[in-house]
Amino acid sequence: MKRILFAVIACFSLMSSYAVKYDVVVAQDGSGDFTTIQEAVNSVRAEMQERKTIFVKNGVYREKVVIPTSCINVTIVGESKDSTIISWGDHAKMPLPGTDKPMGTFKTYTLLVRGNGFKAKNITIINDAPQLGQAVALHVEADKVEFIDCRLLGNQDTIYAGKENCRQYFKNCEIEGTTDFIFGPSTAYFEACLIRCKKNSYITAPSTPEYCKYGFVFHKCRIIAAESIDKVFLGRPWRPFGQSVFIECFMDKHIRPEGWDNWRNPENEKTARFMEIENNGPGAALENRVNWSKKGKKKDKAEYEISRVFSSVVEKWKPEE
Repeated sequence: MKRILFAVIACFSLMSSYAVKYDVVVAQDGSGDFTTIQEAVNSVRAEMQERKTIFVKNGVYREKVVIPTSCINVTIVGESKDSTIISWGDHAKMPLPGTDKPMGTFKTYTLLVRGNGFKAKNITIINDAPQLGQAVALHVEADKVEFIDCRLLGNQDTIYAGKENCRQYFKNCEIEGTTDFIFGPSTAYFEACLIRCKKNSYITAPSTPEYCKYGFVFHKCRIIAAESIDKVFLGRPWRPFGQSVFIECFMDKHIRPEGWDNWRNPENEKTARFMEIENNGPGAALENRVNWSKKGKKKDKAEYEISRVFSSVVEKWKPEE
């Protein structure tokens, strides 16, 4: 009986592996259609409404990857989250090629996404530059973007959610950094993500426009740090109306009692939109939070349901996962 059961399981596993269809395969050993991810992206025809899926076999792909505006509805799937890696190492103080001018923050990306409808699954994106300045791993300037079961790793400015009126969804992702490592003006929803702080500094630096109702929403995330880290702020407003909201998240003891910082500008306290709702853990106590942040209640959670957050921007959209 056991032999029959194992045979059935093996049969189903084989069938399911063949059932997955990929349009393009990337493999460094030459066994796929391309050996680099950028070549695979470049092979996708412009403005195709039909989704195209690129499968990337395990390996460290040392390249800066750009998903152009014309490349819509593209999915990149890694063979395994820990072993399929896109890596680069630019930082803001490096000179632009052929010049003596510094690169600046917004050219340091490892992956730049400009094409709407982009999805990434089971892949690691790293900016491994030394800690000498801002160094973006993921730079997103697109709408309806999803990252599922990914690792987004870096130091300062790991994720730039970089365009207002655009929506990005992160689920079951591992995100790490030092200073302002989730920043920008987009509406971004982080669901059940692991947020790892590598330095006594700030997690979020939202620049949400005044007219945008939602900025960064963290739901059921775990916010952790190494033992040596003990003074981390949940966020500070990069622009006056920046918004960050934490809901039902676990916060370890490294979160500072005051929770939030005004970025050396008391005027920001009048406009910044920071809120915490039913979080838990040793860093979640609200008694000593700054008096200009909001302490939400159970009834406030409905205001931050994902369907409501994303339908507030342009048109209704719910991630397919």
